[in-house]
Amino acid sequence: MGQQPIAAILAEHHLKPNDLVKASVGPITHKMVKRACKGRKLTGNTMRIVRDALNLAVGVKYKLPDLFNYKP
Repeated sequence: MGQQPIAAILAEHHLKPNDLVKASVGPITHKMVKRACKGRKLTGNTMRIVRDALNLAVGVKYKLPDLFNYKP
């Protein structure tokens, strides 16, 4: 799918995949975050887990269309 908007958001906030893993209250791995940024096809559940971790890490309420340019 190509580079996703979430990669730019992470760079804007100076975050790395490890920051999202630490911020998450649910099950998330570094691999899930890297796949999300690179544009690998993710399930809807994985997309929501990554979104929730990002929202906790930055304190902003992003929606899925803000982070990904495709639907699950």
